[in-house]
Parts: sequence; C-alpha cells; structure tokens
Amino acid sequence: MIQHTGEAIVLRSWPFHEADLLVSLFTREQGRVKGVARHAMRSRRRFGGALEPMTYVRAHYVEKPKQELMRLDSFEILSSPLTGAIDYYRTAGLQLVAEVIEEALPEQAAEDAVFRLALAVLEEIRVGSVALPVTYFCLWMIRLMGWMPELGHCSLCGLDLRGGTVFYSPTSDGVTCADDRRNGAVGLSAGAVDDARRIFRGTVKELATESWPRVGELRRFAVAMLERHLERRLVCARAL
Repeated sequence: MIQHTGEAIVLRSWPFHEADLLVSLFTREQGRVKGVARHAMRSRRRFGGALEPMTYVRAHYVEKPKQELMRLDSFEILSSPLTGAIDYYRTAGLQLVAEVIEEALPEQAAEDAVFRLALAVLEEIRVGSVALPVTYFCLWMIRLMGWMPELGHCSLCGLDLRGGTVFYSPTSDGVTCADDRRNGAVGLSAGAVDDARRIFRGTVKELATESWPRVGELRRFAVAMLERHLERRLVCARAL
C-alpha cells in the first residue's frame, strides 16, 4: 500500500454501497483519481463538509496494488465554496469547472497548470464575480489542452482576420472569414477576439476587477470548442 497526502479538489461524489461515497478528486500530484470514503454518509467525523463539490482539501488516502479505487481516509478543508454566498449562478459556475476537469483530463495524469488554474478561478468565484472567472477557465482549458484555434487567419483561404469578425463552427476545426463560413457557423466579434488575447496575458484576479461586456460571447465560443473536442455536451454550461 502507498500512503498519499496532498492537495486536491473534490469534483463530485456518488452513493456507493450502503453508507459509503465514491469520490472523484483532482489531485495536484496524481491528477484525477477516484476513491471510496467509507461510512461517509453515516458519520461526518473524518470528512465533515470536505466532500462538497469544489472544496479544496488536503487529502489523506491510500493506493492499493491492482485496485483502481483509492481508500480515502480523511480530508482537511483548505478552502470551501460554502464560506461565501452561494446562489444558483455561482453553483452553476462551480459545477461547470468540475465538469470540464472531469471530462477533459484522463485519470492519474498530473496536470499542475490545470490545478493552479482551477484554484485561482475557484477563489475568484468564491469571493467575487462568476461570469469572467468561468470564461477565463474555459478559454485557458482549450489553450492548455491544445484545442485553441488560431484566430488571426482564415483556416481555409488564409485571409488575415485581425480586426474583423471570425466565424467558428461546432463541427469543424479553425476559424474562417465570412466568405468561407460553414453551415451553422457563429461569429466572434473583433472585440471578443481582442478580449481573448487579453485574458491570455493576465491573471483572473486582475481581470475580474474590470467590466467585460462581451463575456457571454466569449464563453459561448470557449464552450463550443470544448464540446467539439470532448465530443459531448457540457450540461452545466446550459445552466449558465
């Protein structure tokens, strides 16, 4: 058996057997793992509120040879979304972050850049706004996963698109000019393209202090890119 202690983010949990919970964790050292919290539904002594989705914890767990599921021993809360105001919009934003991590990352593959991104975004959602941090997270995820299209030129004719509207499709790679846009393509304004470039140059804490009138347009683009490469709909994106 291998004992592990390290930082983790609780993604979600499900009832498992009688009083146990199956928990999906995003750990800094091992990436995404699943484990069993024994008797967690019956006793709150070892876990308390630490099993709430998107809680940042120090996790103590055991990895057993030839077993996929970890044995979760105890969690210490480092930061919890429950310490701030919780409303429908904030909950939907937190759930979208969890869903993207769950769907985009393979199990047991460490992704320190994604872990640091998630922590920064979760902290901003907890203490501040929701729209910009969630959009920031989605845009950075498509960049970190290598799914961000090049926005400066038409992928079909090579036309320079800087300073103009680009068109993207949920079924095709790249962006195009108006003449080459595909069926069902959606426009991304020049202002939104400039906003995306600014997001890739700044921190979420700094940027969240500003007004972002095109944040919805940017989030729709980022979600469309995620869904294209994940090959599934993001349920929580519809809640936003």
